[in-house]
Amino acid sequence: MTGQPAGAKPSNWNAPNVITGVRIVATPFFIWMLLADGGSMGPLRWAAAVFFVLAIATDAWDGYLARSRGLVTDLGKLLDPIADKFLTGGALVGLSILAELPWWVTIVVLVREIGVTVHRLFEARSVVLAAAWMGKLKTVAQSVAIALALFPFPALLGDWMNWVNGVAMTIAVILTIASGIDYVITYARLGRAAGGDGHTSAAEDRP
Repeated sequence: MTGQPAGAKPSNWNAPNVITGVRIVATPFFIWMLLADGGSMGPLRWAAAVFFVLAIATDAWDGYLARSRGLVTDLGKLLDPIADKFLTGGALVGLSILAELPWWVTIVVLVREIGVTVHRLFEARSVVLAAAWMGKLKTVAQSVAIALALFPFPALLGDWMNWVNGVAMTIAVILTIASGIDYVITYARLGRAAGGDGHTSAAEDRP
């Protein structure tokens, strides 16, 4: 069963796009909860962590709805990665402001994410973007690492969780850099293979 008649262009006002929009609008509230706690690991910190996990879950859910019901739109393709970067970027910046994450980690991740996203937006009219497995793996690693950093597990389970958080964030950073390099190399290789015909395929780092 699909939510759209065969051959009809889906409306931008559909459930997946609404879910994505709500995620964007609610992200500032998440950042406020994270910073308002001030690193005290109280109820607001737990609320911020739970919000992040739920928001990441809705990202997978709205993507599934869009694909399974034929509701994929250009607007959704534009908003979904922006929503993801807004959420993860806000979490990283918040953790750095609280001095729980080195600023260089946040800067490296944001530079890579913003750079790839801006490039994709500029090339969207001439390049067909296909999913890249390394980009997906990077997204999972980032989500796990940020979630672990947000939950006050060290205070609850012991200092050994700081080591777990460090390992998870290190893996996420390595995959972030590696997937960025893979994106550039793949795009350049496919661009050369196209022979200047103006339309080719490149690996999309989605989201």
